[in-house]
Amino acid sequence: MADKETILIKGGRILDPKNEIDMVGDILVKDGHVAEVCSGIKEDTDRIIDATGMYVMPGLIDLHVHLRDPGLTEKETVETGCAAAINGGFTTIFAMPNTKPVADNPEVIRDVQERGAKSGITVYQVGAITKGQKGEELSDIEGMFNAGCIALSEDGKSVMNSNIYRDAMRIAAKHNHPILAHCEDINLVNGGVMNMDANAERLGMKGISNAVEDVIVARDILLAKETGATLHLCHCSTEDSVKMVETAKREGIKVTAEVCPHHFTLTSADIAGDDANYKMNPPLRGKKDVEALKNGLRSDIMDVISTDHAPHTAEEKGRSIKDAPFGIVGLETAVALTMTELVRTGMMSPLQMASKMSYNPALVAKIDRGHLSCGAIADITIIDPNKQYNIDAGTFKSKGKSTPFDGKTVYGEVVYTIAAGRILKG
Repeated sequence: MADKETILIKGGRILDPKNEIDMVGDILVKDGHVAEVCSGIKEDTDRIIDATGMYVMPGLIDLHVHLRDPGLTEKETVETGCAAAINGGFTTIFAMPNTKPVADNPEVIRDVQERGAKSGITVYQVGAITKGQKGEELSDIEGMFNAGCIALSEDGKSVMNSNIYRDAMRIAAKHNHPILAHCEDINLVNGGVMNMDANAERLGMKGISNAVEDVIVARDILLAKETGATLHLCHCSTEDSVKMVETAKREGIKVTAEVCPHHFTLTSADIAGDDANYKMNPPLRGKKDVEALKNGLRSDIMDVISTDHAPHTAEEKGRSIKDAPFGIVGLETAVALTMTELVRTGMMSPLQMASKMSYNPALVAKIDRGHLSCGAIADITIIDPNKQYNIDAGTFKSKGKSTPFDGKTVYGEVVYTIAAGRILKG
């Protein structure tokens, strides 16, 4: 790991949503913290970074990552997942609990977070809501919180027993920790593998309707209203999810929502053949859904861009869509897809990008990150917004290479990843 240095970042476009800063200027980093933000800083430092023409924003935060560790390390490990995060510009990530064993106890929480810290970035292990993610009995939630867990999820599935789920929400509300909700009515999935539309019929695949997501989004919002819990809706993919989030916010319910790059970039019509690199859960939806997600991000109804980084082995993803597991990798493509699809098209300002990929995730998780205030921990991501290149899955640091974006021409390259004053990339 790189040592902490005094660093002077000069002449970059500084994007700091918390402090409403969008200006060309300099940042001085000392002792792992932001020491000064202004123009024309003159100081002798260990390192000078010329950031002319680049975006300089708070270190990116991903609320939705699958590290597959413990137990599924043929797909990913804490170490390779963190390497992928660093390569993608992320300085804080939240690991989902569907591992083997499930992250439903203090021991797993401590183990993953301690190993993650060795990479130089911050890893928060999200705790499973129920034991073994079986949906039958609450996990040791208090014990996990005491071990440093700051969020709960049953990601990979929903807790279908609403009474058990409500009890978990009440405990989370008491501790002021968020619930990260995977919204899927398993009783409606019925063996579906992609969006239920004409494209599924064209490919001879069983479909997953929008209602699979929408029914649980509605339920979870109503339970959050009743319990006072902080609810964060993961990987939203439908037009009606956006509408329900907007309504919930208008009523003062504590609800936030995320969108993944694949869901605002592709539709089910982009699936040309039987290619499991296009299989994820929730699935790629229709054009109306994609437009609603983009408009939701632009209008700040949707708060966060997360990756749902979900690596699998090449053998698994080499199967038919019918038989392959759900999930694609995303840590190393999120910046470029956001730049290409949203910022360069005018759907989102650069400052909004910093909000949705750094400051807002920090607000959801209730952590003091995602900003460049003087005295803040120096987590900083520097991006060349004009760098054009083709995505090459072969260069990924992740063990997983499955992506529908391999070969896609994009703009926006992460040049530096700095975590707590250490240059981890660059």
